[in-house]
Amino acid sequence: MRLLSLQVQDFRNLPTVQLAPSPHATIAVGQNGQGKTNLLEALYFLATLKPLRAGRLSELVRWGSQAARVTGRFLLKGAEREISVEVGGGTRQALVDGKKASSLEDYFGGVSVVAFTPDDLEVIKGGPDARRAFLDRAVFNRFPAFLKESREYARALKNRNRLLRDGASVDAAYLDAYDETLARAGARLYARRRALMAELAPRAQATFASIGRTADPALYGYHPAHLGADFAHADEASLATALREALSARLRRDLDRGFTSVGPHVDDVSVTLGGRSARAYASQGQQRALVLGWKIAEIENLEACMGFLPLLLLDDVSSELDPERNAYLMGYLARSGAQVFLTTTDAGLVRAAAASDTLWLTVHGGQVATEAPSQP
Repeated sequence: MRLLSLQVQDFRNLPTVQLAPSPHATIAVGQNGQGKTNLLEALYFLATLKPLRAGRLSELVRWGSQAARVTGRFLLKGAEREISVEVGGGTRQALVDGKKASSLEDYFGGVSVVAFTPDDLEVIKGGPDARRAFLDRAVFNRFPAFLKESREYARALKNRNRLLRDGASVDAAYLDAYDETLARAGARLYARRRALMAELAPRAQATFASIGRTADPALYGYHPAHLGADFAHADEASLATALREALSARLRRDLDRGFTSVGPHVDDVSVTLGGRSARAYASQGQQRALVLGWKIAEIENLEACMGFLPLLLLDDVSSELDPERNAYLMGYLARSGAQVFLTTTDAGLVRAAAASDTLWLTVHGGQVATEAPSQP
């Protein structure tokens, strides 16, 4: 997979961008607040139909404009295809070769992207919400249908929570119907997350062993809370039954509180170091190495499963890593042969990932120009 061209129109603070990326590294240099991250987010949004940062779709449209559009032309398995996403009026529209996409599967069609941001480096010491989102981004990259499946679950959850807020007046028949839908959709999310973790965790653990600067082994795990089934071995039907039973068992609690207290939306990812919680006991450097190990494992796993490397987006990550681990990351990127977009405030931090064909960009006030930074 290779991105051949990128066009951005009125996305966040970017009025117009047109570029032909390097087949290897494209590096955007500029001070904070100038639009470097917006450029990466435009590409991430194109490849996933989800914003890289939380917020409403309307926030993606440049102030004073009616709509935003991002278009990319990709080389996929020897054939070229163009995908576009338009945002306006709080909605998005996906296009394939200029026509409305018939399905999400048709739109994605082999396009895959892995993003790595400074916020990711804080995910170990953050809350469960951040770790779930971190996990689910990796699940989506591996199983693009997860986007549609998670939306189905979210709709059922919203409807069930609305009924719970009715309290004693809730119609039991309606609640039973939503429980069935929630259990079925939730079981699919459980199965997707489990499959991803089985593939990725051993790779992440091996990578951390080489960069963690400790003999303590890392372990990454996921096990749903309040679920009676043997999660590691239960099939999807058994998971649905177990979730349905958990919903029933916690109904009184849920009615009292007005929200659903069991399901994929409340689970956490466990990360331990030497058998102890990495959140509580790992140093900041070790926590960041745990995340770096996960991201490298995600890249390697996608290549192993799909037969090609995903597009890599790194948003000013180098400034947050210590020199040794940054050198490891830059060396990995240079050796991988992947197509990479990096942003930085300091070109010197990422030169080790550059090559003779690197495309250097400068970003200032939303304007993107082709310009190599001066040598230090």
